[in-house]
Amino acid sequence: MISLRAARFTVLAAAVAAVAAVAGCGGGSLGTGSGDSRLFGGGNRATAGEAQARQPVPRRQETRRSTIWDLFGNRDDPNVTVEVNKYIWNAALDVLNFLPIEAVDPFTGVIVTGYGVPPGGGRAYRATVYIQDPALDARSLKVFLEARGGGALPPDVVRAVEDAILTRARQLRIADARL
Repeated sequence: MISLRAARFTVLAAAVAAVAAVAGCGGGSLGTGSGDSRLFGGGNRATAGEAQARQPVPRRQETRRSTIWDLFGNRDDPNVTVEVNKYIWNAALDVLNFLPIEAVDPFTGVIVTGYGVPPGGGRAYRATVYIQDPALDARSLKVFLEARGGGALPPDVVRAVEDAILTRARQLRIADARL
């Protein structure tokens, strides 16, 4: 039977061996280079040739890699990106909340819904909302409605939905100004 002291010593020895093995693979992460004997108390025994070989080599200019944080920066070309008005976006989601959402893309300003019946009855339809400008303006909003069965809704119904979205967007803007 192995004693507790012997078991602890075995675990400690294995941990030290693992740390030494990992430190040897690091290529200088713990010291100034691989084979650096100063880590274990030795002196620096580098020759002049080795010291010259350790001098930093000028690197060529690397291109900048993109990261996830680039999405939150303001470095985009305004000719390529589309900005979306947050009030129109939220108003469209509020007004069309009875329709099931199939897809949203806040970067391009598109909301696609499934078929649903409006409150108060009527025909089932689905909507595609396109917000194409950051201004709180009627020109920023395009709504496309399609009735179930492939029929198009009359233009006055589409206009009524657009007006409801713009009215709600103005209400949200006014409520936001009070904060």
